[in-house]
Amino acid sequence: MADAKARRLDRLHRVRSLQLHQVRAEEAEARMRVAEEMAMRERILKLSHNVAPAPAPAPIAATSLIAAAHFRERLHRTAEASDKRIEQAEQGLDAARVATREAKRDQNAVEKLIAREEADAALRALRELEKLPPIRRKRHDPC
Repeated sequence: MADAKARRLDRLHRVRSLQLHQVRAEEAEARMRVAEEMAMRERILKLSHNVAPAPAPAPIAATSLIAAAHFRERLHRTAEASDKRIEQAEQGLDAARVATREAKRDQNAVEKLIAREEADAALRALRELEKLPPIRRKRHDPC
């Protein structure tokens, strides 16, 4: 029975370890998603600074001003969408962190059960040894 329990705990430990690795991978992906969205936001900000109106020495055609204003408006909408994507990615990262914490807690619980089972098995073995009858050897005096 102890062997079956040990096999069950080992199998459970393997499953929890796999789940923990999978959740950690998902957390890493969530971190990468947040970093990518932040990088995209920075690129959008750089583009919007490049298109920002600046004083020009020569008169500029009205069509180019209209085109720049349209481009700035589109960049502004893209920046707002990027902010929403960053917020969603951060929420996903928070959820992934919670899932990682829970998976680690589950794995630690299984490891504690395994350690407790090993300690109990050692105590059982010691008790069995104590119950054995003493072995007497015939001792011969030196001749």
